[in-house]
Amino acid sequence: MVLWGHNHVYERFDPMNPSGALDTARGLRTWVAGMGGADHYNFGTIQPNSAARNNNTFGVLKFTLHAGSYDWQFVPVAGKTYTDSGTAGCH
Repeated sequence: MVLWGHNHVYERFDPMNPSGALDTARGLRTWVAGMGGADHYNFGTIQPNSAARNNNTFGVLKFTLHAGSYDWQFVPVAGKTYTDSGTAGCH
C-alpha cells in the first residue's frame, strides 16, 4: 500500500503497477488521506483507477493489519456520514 497526505481530500485508487495501469494481481493500492486541518481542496480531472473520493468530510483513515491481509476504514468526524472501507490481501 501507498499512503499520501498533504492534499486536503480523501481518495482511494485501485491497485496499480509502477506505470499507473490497473494491476489487481500485483499492484499497490494507494490512498490520499489529508482530511484534517485546512479546508478541503477541489478535485481536478478524475485520474485513472480512482475508486473513491471525498472532499467535504473531515476524518481519519484507520488501518487494521493482519498476517496476510489488511482492512481500511474512513472514519468521519461526528455528524458526517461519508464512509469508505474494505479488505485486501497482501502479496
